[in-house]
Amino acid sequence: MSKALIKFHQRLTAEKGATMVEYGLMVALVAVVVAVAAAVLGTNISTMFAGLAFP
Repeated sequence: MSKALIKFHQRLTAEKGATMVEYGLMVALVAVVVAVAAAVLGTNISTMFAGLAFP
């Protein structure tokens, strides 16, 4: 019984490192998507306001 608990504990602790890496990759991906969206929308909004300017 104790061998099974030890193996179960080892499996759980081994997966925590991988989970942290996966969360880190997801956060990095979200940051890249937000940066690209901000750059694209920033350009589009700037162009839109420039077209609305009064002469």
